[in-house]
Amino acid sequence: MSNNSDEFHRWILNLPAIRPCESVSFLTLLASLINLGRSICRFKSKTFFTNKPNATNSIRLIEALLIFLEDLQSTAALPRSESSTALCLSELHFIFQKLRFLLEDCSRDDARLLMLAKSEEASTHFRVLINAVAVTLDVLPAPESGACEEALEVSELVRKQAAGSSWQVGRDDRRAMRRILRITGRFGRGIAPEPVDLRRALDDLKIGSWGECNDEIKCLESELGRECGTVEKREVPLIGSLIAFLTYCRCTVFLRVERSRKNPVYQEINDRSVRVLRSDDFKCPITLEIMRDPVTLLTGQTYERSSILKWFGSGNCTCPVTGEKLTSVDLVPNLALKSLIMHKFQEDRVKIDESRKQSTIDTCGGAAEQAMALLANFLVGRLVTGTNEDQNKAAFEIRLLTKTSNFNRSCLVEADAIPSLLELICLTSRALQRNAMAALLNLSKYPRGRKIIMENGGLDTIVEVLNNGLTGEARQHAVGALFYLSSAEDNRRKIGRTPGAIQGIMGVLSDGEDRGKKSALAAFLGLLVHPENHWRVLAAGLVPLLVNLLRSSENGDLVADSLTVLAALAVKVEGAVAIVSAGILPIIVQILGSSNSRDASECSVSLLLSLCSNDATDVVPILVKNSSLMVSLYSLISDGSPRSTKKAASLIRILHAFNEKSSSSLAQEQFVRVW
Repeated sequence: MSNNSDEFHRWILNLPAIRPCESVSFLTLLASLINLGRSICRFKSKTFFTNKPNATNSIRLIEALLIFLEDLQSTAALPRSESSTALCLSELHFIFQKLRFLLEDCSRDDARLLMLAKSEEASTHFRVLINAVAVTLDVLPAPESGACEEALEVSELVRKQAAGSSWQVGRDDRRAMRRILRITGRFGRGIAPEPVDLRRALDDLKIGSWGECNDEIKCLESELGRECGTVEKREVPLIGSLIAFLTYCRCTVFLRVERSRKNPVYQEINDRSVRVLRSDDFKCPITLEIMRDPVTLLTGQTYERSSILKWFGSGNCTCPVTGEKLTSVDLVPNLALKSLIMHKFQEDRVKIDESRKQSTIDTCGGAAEQAMALLANFLVGRLVTGTNEDQNKAAFEIRLLTKTSNFNRSCLVEADAIPSLLELICLTSRALQRNAMAALLNLSKYPRGRKIIMENGGLDTIVEVLNNGLTGEARQHAVGALFYLSSAEDNRRKIGRTPGAIQGIMGVLSDGEDRGKKSALAAFLGLLVHPENHWRVLAAGLVPLLVNLLRSSENGDLVADSLTVLAALAVKVEGAVAIVSAGILPIIVQILGSSNSRDASECSVSLLLSLCSNDATDVVPILVKNSSLMVSLYSLISDGSPRSTKKAASLIRILHAFNEKSSSSLAQEQFVRVW
């Protein structure tokens, strides 16, 4: 877990230290060492959640050693063996740095369980560092240092105590860890632990609130998500089971959700959860790699073209995800998802290590899986029989649990969470509707979740929230859910035919916040994959709305996404005609020439190409007359991406061909007149 209190990021029990420069003066080195020692002594006021005896003993020794160092500093004359003494003080400076990092880790209030799990390793660090202090003092030329007799006696006493001290894990730490391991062992056998046992384990860690418990979970998840290879394989099941223990406690023990000082969870959800698209959603279910050429089967599942072709080439005739037998192996290019993948990864530069982290968490062992299954049943029970407050808390926990984990989604879907959530979003509680709708959004990312939502009449309920939701956030979550539901061809048709669906999405696009507008644009891209929805969105007035958005928005993401939707509409003649009739050509040319976004530039060129292909009679002559367009296109060829360069070159060829044809026609006309 990286420590944000430092000027640099560092992981738990990673103790980076820098040896002082050899050219540093003796007095400067001594002053810096004393300052380090004093900072170590200030840890006396801190609470040590693990390795408390080792930490307090270390501080006591450093406190005593400061008497010798401060006396040495007060001596006017330099020591007679300055070089030898300076070498020893340099070594002490190096040790003190590591010891301070170690004390920081043992007193961190968001890494209690992680440090408890690593108590043996921390104890070893204490032993090695204090023994190093003893060795350094043993070779320090104390008589020649210039310190007084009392200070020299203190130095010798510290040396003896440091060499003879016992550095072991405390009995309290061992007992606390055994108690937690007994609970995770029950998880592994599919047995729910007693609430009193959970309370005792939390009391050992001094965790008394939802926020403190959530901070611990974040710390453990960060440790588990470290770069591949930095966490030993044997540690993964243990850390995974500890996350499961704390998650179970967070959901079942604490009745109220408090915002944490370190992790303001409400703010985090408001800022991030409505970003509909995540890296996991762009992965091929077969290769688990980001798709470059996504194609969709009859079942509505999307795969990388090359991977599904290999699947069929091996003699399989079923859908790998659903297991359904296919009556046809036709592959339909998912152009909307392909465009979304391009935008997501070019603009946001999604980190692959984040998806690695989640896949590690999802497969960390039987105890974690059994704990999640038990927890899913507990939360669904609260949704069904709990009070309004219990239901809201359960919906909120489901919202958190399903935010990134596909395994958690599957457990909650199998526990029948969806029917209960659909009932709850119809109630008049603003918080309950918001949390239940967010939970449904996350569950709609799971294929079986989408199927159950549709089977339980969830489409009409979600559309109702979309149009009449009690909060803007609930409406935005409803838009996100429609986007994921639209990943199946049959669902796209049903959504398009559902009264109020398209109008509701347009309402969010018109009046919502930027993140809601982004979700609405993504939903339209999904719906437009079905040809029947083209005329519906045109009839609803989507093109004028997008034109107004392009004119008024300063958000580069929204501009690029709006252009992408227009490009999807322009692939059909009626769409191209509607776009040109809206007077959008000057806006597109302006965006192409002034936008700093590579996505917006490429989308502009794509849209112009589609318009030239489907409405060339009106579009090409207008574009030819715009002298600034050619400058922008040639600039894109020299500085753009390979994809945008290719499109710009294609558009230049079209414009040149029109010019040549016009020149030839004009010359022929003049020849006829002269003749």
